[in-house]
Amino acid sequence: MSPIRTLLVDDEPLARSLLRELLADFPALAVTGEAANGTEALAALHTGAYDVVFLDVQMPDLDGVQVLRRLQAAGQPLPLVVFVTAYDQYAVQAFALHAVDYLLKPLDPDRFADCVGRVQQQLALRQDQARVPELEALLHGWTAPAADYQDQFLVKLPARSFFVPAAEVCYFEATGNGVLLHAAGGHYPLRTALGQLAERLDPAVFLRIHRSCIVNPAHIVDFKHWSHGEYLFRMANGQHVTSSRSYSAGVQQLLKRFA
Repeated sequence: MSPIRTLLVDDEPLARSLLRELLADFPALAVTGEAANGTEALAALHTGAYDVVFLDVQMPDLDGVQVLRRLQAAGQPLPLVVFVTAYDQYAVQAFALHAVDYLLKPLDPDRFADCVGRVQQQLALRQDQARVPELEALLHGWTAPAADYQDQFLVKLPARSFFVPAAEVCYFEATGNGVLLHAAGGHYPLRTALGQLAERLDPAVFLRIHRSCIVNPAHIVDFKHWSHGEYLFRMANGQHVTSSRSYSAGVQQLLKRFA
């Protein structure tokens, strides 16, 4: 994990030295900058190079509250802010500026340890929130892997065996002991059940129109309304197949594409 970049701001060198000593017990927080007044603090924070700032309130030229207000007015993102001061009357202003904590001098080591824990917790929360847009973008761009649909079918005849590509299939028809594959060149038996076969077919290519029939809509030549929500389809191989009311929803969805 990257160290937490920490800025110390206090006009008293002794106060900054004490902060460094206390932070030495927390290696996750690395002191990467110091400022001796509000002007220096403002310049340092404008760089955006810090994750947390321990900020004195009363300083020459600009006090800590003024520093933060100027950053806000400039639209500058703020790091986590811990106010460190000998005066408790600024607490309301500090928390109005969304300070993480407010430490009173002289600093108590146990109280300081609690503050560091709060800083780490808040920083982890910020990092999680920053990842949300990235995760949303990943989820938006993610697509499920393509299903392993069957794109050709093995026909086993006494004299030979061969494959029929899915695109050449007109329709599948259930028989008493299996399935007949109907194509332009003829019809061929498959050693499977229609229900099992249906699970391996790409729904973008095939449509079940009857308990005993699955068609390839690309091979439909024409159709007409038959009765009670049923349709008669003429296929490219010259055969006719009939849909049933049980599968009318899928048929209607198909027909809407051509409405």
